[in-house]
Amino acid sequence: MMTRGGTKLANSMLALAGHRLLSTTSNAAASNKIVSGILTGRTVGSPAWSTTFLVRDPIFGVRNGGTMALGEEKEGEEKKVSTTGTGTGGGSNNKDEKTVASYWGVEAPKVTKEDGTEWKWTCFRPWETYQADLSIDLKKHHAPVTFMDKLAFWTVKSLRWPTDLFFQRRYGCRAMMLETVAAVPGMVGGMLLHCKSLRRFEHSGGWIKTLLEEAENERMHLMTFMEVAKPRWYERALVMTVQGVFFNAYFLGYLISPKFAHRMVGYLEEEAIHSYTEFLKELEKGNIENVPAPAIAIDYWRMPPNSTLRDVVMVVRADEAHHRDVNHFASDIHYQGRELREAPAPLGYH
Repeated sequence: MMTRGGTKLANSMLALAGHRLLSTTSNAAASNKIVSGILTGRTVGSPAWSTTFLVRDPIFGVRNGGTMALGEEKEGEEKKVSTTGTGTGGGSNNKDEKTVASYWGVEAPKVTKEDGTEWKWTCFRPWETYQADLSIDLKKHHAPVTFMDKLAFWTVKSLRWPTDLFFQRRYGCRAMMLETVAAVPGMVGGMLLHCKSLRRFEHSGGWIKTLLEEAENERMHLMTFMEVAKPRWYERALVMTVQGVFFNAYFLGYLISPKFAHRMVGYLEEEAIHSYTEFLKELEKGNIENVPAPAIAIDYWRMPPNSTLRDVVMVVRADEAHHRDVNHFASDIHYQGRELREAPAPLGYH
């Protein structure tokens, strides 16, 4: 049976306990002194010290823990946020960027251009930029001979008809849709080769990096055309649907037959070259306004400052021609009964 002194003590504790029991704030200082005295056996009024405790009381039904310092308030650490600027497209300016000072000391390095000016893009770095090789042969074509080649060829041709019907001559939006699909195969192939390399404890011959570079390059095409053509809501919905279907279909296709998968991408890139050629014709006819090139394109392809949309389409088309060659080459390696790692990958082939 509880004594009268014990009952008074329990009632005092119940009265002082609020929503935040044993809080470190000044409002709960009295409660902290009482409970800390009970937990530590020290008398109230002794010099200040810090006590870490954990209490689970069936009366309150909750677990309460904290660290308190008697005689002084505890100052918590806060994240320091300074406003300095973040521009669109992964760039930066001095108005909106928010730099977070982290406890872990992870800070973005300050990167400058060759002329010493600040590099404003966070989605890619100066050492990832290049000048496109516009001299590449755009008319090269792999004639389908085997059943797998013909299947890959007609699969791509069948995909072109609904695309032509939907976009017609809106080549800016067509380019965006094309790049959301074209950026998938490199990522899927690189991912599967990465897992294969881990399973077999063997090198990939540089093909993992080559395919991931292709995926990143196609994504940069998309980032560029987003500055030129703004997709409508139903086009965004279409992108989500097409990407979801194509990703899973290509994933299964690559697992079943990598030579078919790479051959299909080779034909897909041939269609991309055709689409960008038609885009250029419309620009030259004046049916599409030849606006100045986006800043992201000028820095990524190291283009002259006065470049236009026509120049952007030309370098993108050259990129697609290089991807065509790489994927047909990869398919040929498989057709010869060899694995990709047995042939050096064309790293940096732009």
